[in-house]
Amino acid sequence: MSFRKKFIIDFDSTFTQVEALDILGEICLANDPEKVSKLEAITNITNSGMEGQLSFRESLDARIALLSAHRKHLPELVERLQQRVSKSFQINKKFIRKYASDIHIVSNGFKEFIIPVVADFGIGPDHVHANTFVFDNHDNIIGFDKENVLSKNGGKSKVLEQLQLKGTICVIGDGFTDYEMRAAGVAQTFYAFTENVHRSRVVSFADHVAPSLDEILYINKMERKISYPKSRLNVLVLENIHQNAIDFFTDEGYNVNVVSGALTEAELMNVIEDVSILCIRSKTQVTQAVLEHAKRLHLIGAFCIGTNQIDLHAATQKGIAVFNAPFSNTRSVVELAIAEIIFLLRNLTDRIFEMRNGLWNKLATSSYEIRGKKLGIIGYGNIGAQLSVLAENLGLDVYFYDIDEKLPLGNATKVYHLETLLKTVDIVSVHVDGRPENSQLIGASEINAMKPGSYFLNLSRGSVVDLDALEAALHNGHIAGAAIDVFPDEPTKNGAPFSHSIQSAKNVILTPHIGGSTLEAQEDIARFVPQKLVDFINTGNTQNTVNFPAIQLPFLKEAHRLIHIHKNEPGVLAKINQLFASSNSNIVGQYLKTNEQIGYVITDIDKVYDKDLLKQLRNISGTLKFRVLY
Repeated sequence: MSFRKKFIIDFDSTFTQVEALDILGEICLANDPEKVSKLEAITNITNSGMEGQLSFRESLDARIALLSAHRKHLPELVERLQQRVSKSFQINKKFIRKYASDIHIVSNGFKEFIIPVVADFGIGPDHVHANTFVFDNHDNIIGFDKENVLSKNGGKSKVLEQLQLKGTICVIGDGFTDYEMRAAGVAQTFYAFTENVHRSRVVSFADHVAPSLDEILYINKMERKISYPKSRLNVLVLENIHQNAIDFFTDEGYNVNVVSGALTEAELMNVIEDVSILCIRSKTQVTQAVLEHAKRLHLIGAFCIGTNQIDLHAATQKGIAVFNAPFSNTRSVVELAIAEIIFLLRNLTDRIFEMRNGLWNKLATSSYEIRGKKLGIIGYGNIGAQLSVLAENLGLDVYFYDIDEKLPLGNATKVYHLETLLKTVDIVSVHVDGRPENSQLIGASEINAMKPGSYFLNLSRGSVVDLDALEAALHNGHIAGAAIDVFPDEPTKNGAPFSHSIQSAKNVILTPHIGGSTLEAQEDIARFVPQKLVDFINTGNTQNTVNFPAIQLPFLKEAHRLIHIHKNEPGVLAKINQLFASSNSNIVGQYLKTNEQIGYVITDIDKVYDKDLLKQLRNISGTLKFRVLY
């Protein structure tokens, strides 16, 4: 079956991610002492030609002269190009093979390497229109067939005119010579393909800018591998999240916008309307008011452990999934806690301050080893448990308190009452989450219950501790030292002023919420969270989500996946399945899970289905979000 549209596709930097002659240069100039300068010259010539600043004939002559290539280099070139086919072409390989009879490759490149690459996509040699190399008797490439119309300026337009194709002609390419077919009137539409390279001058002439083949298929309502082009999904990245995350989203084809620092509620409300994926750390407050302005938001990624900065109830009610990084910075927080325990017991903070001010004060008074001391951990989750292991290996006796039943690691001792823990240990370290019931968990009475001369650390949440009560205990000597990494009110941007009266207390370590701020932790988080977010977009998987029912889904194959998020009300699943039955849609797999707020139904159905079914599913009472995956 043929469709009415015919696609004319460029090869270099369109069908493939690279310019083939640039890769050929890397191969044949591998041992040339002037390799770097020659490759740079080839790239510059290529760009000048593509921008229309240099005639194509001049560009081709100059590059061939620099290459000194041989026929033996071509197999390696083909192999490399096969590995560098553009991602969206690889994803839609099935579509290209199915409709190959309506696709032509028209390129100023060379058949010798184009034909083997596109053959795997079902495009035959008779649909490849390109130049050919000229070889000498020793198989050196010495030029190109100058009688070939594609070796001449305006050659692509002449080829397309000669083909006399019927129907609407659509050109997909990244260079000025591709636009010339549209300008000459032999094609009706020019798509500036920017997945691999963005040429400003070429884009300015385009009928449509196409960040991927998916975009073109979407616009033309043609079958495709993914249901919605990633380039239309806007990702907003705040709070200096590691570059790896930004690169990941960009490489996946999403439209990424980066803002350094956090945004206020008002600022976020102004920009959230068209955002599909929001990436934050701990400073940005995602309130109900913000979420009411989020018209297209599907996901929130918290690039940290805590999620109390997000109104999870409101997010869930809008069908927005929230993911965090529960493990990635655990080690970093634990190492900081260990370091601070040592600093506090040695009174190093005061000694360092004195030395910086020119005072030599060599004392053993109030300076202790940590070995044999009793460490009390409040909250025995991922961080508390790992702190327990490291602390015990350093010679500390570990006690812990947690409201949930937790298995003690090593020789740690579980204590069943918080007051008992506080009275028993020499050092208290808090590692609880930011749920409302943990607010002011450590107040004046808890601090007074601690042993005189003990030490206190909080690397969890600023709301957990009454800082004024702690400050008073430091000044009267009841607490010998404290380390605080989190505060009830924290600046939203680096360089902003910070002030609290606890700064005047002695033997106090104050750090700007950097427990998880190591390069290793931020790199791990920047790998973990984006993978989970993209997996949700691609498959619907909710493993490790904070607020959705957890479902690990099988790979989608030869089916449509319909994702229905609704209020947890009786009868919704029955209504969904009744619609499938009445439309004669064959279910090949179905998965349901609920929590207190929502139901999450994933249904895989055969490729053939009634299009009205989608509208009916969206209109079921209680529906929060609905989407289709191909």
